[in-house]
Amino acid sequence: VLGIDEPNSFIDAKTREFIGYEVDLARAVAQKIGVKPVFKQVAVAARIPELQQGHVDVLAASLTHNKERESQVDFGLTHLVTGQKVLVKTSSGIKSVADLAGKKALTVKGGTQGPNLLKAAPTADVVTFESTQQAFQALQQGKGVAYVNDEASLLADYAKLGPKAKDYVILPQNLSVEPLAFGIKK
Repeated sequence: VLGIDEPNSFIDAKTREFIGYEVDLARAVAQKIGVKPVFKQVAVAARIPELQQGHVDVLAASLTHNKERESQVDFGLTHLVTGQKVLVKTSSGIKSVADLAGKKALTVKGGTQGPNLLKAAPTADVVTFESTQQAFQALQQGKGVAYVNDEASLLADYAKLGPKAKDYVILPQNLSVEPLAFGIKK
């Protein structure tokens, strides 16, 4: 699991246990096949190598099922379809994805967000971070003009802004359609 990707998998502040939609699904699968799940937190960029090297048995880690990854891993059935969106400060004047041309956009390393943004805005300057939370924090610190993430997670991040949310806007354009599925070793 990623453990930092609300609502899919994150750490409960009180119990310090992994919770979320994908965690619940993984528990149900484990129960159905008669095993006890053990959750390991992995970084986005480390997901597929961790699976390929046998360090984990299944990825329940916000993994997009796409053609490129089919050569690396097998996939379970799609359990969530989301899109990717862009969050910007209202003061930036950015009204569309095309306005990101030549501007710094922040996202996570190893995900599909950066490549998908470059398909829509080829001259955007994509800056990646180890986690989505680092990229989100960098946006708030003014280290870029945009933050790109899967829509469900981006909405959770947007909600964390509290009263400061009025200073930000989610651009209406979807960068992609992202079918999420569990990853299974080939």
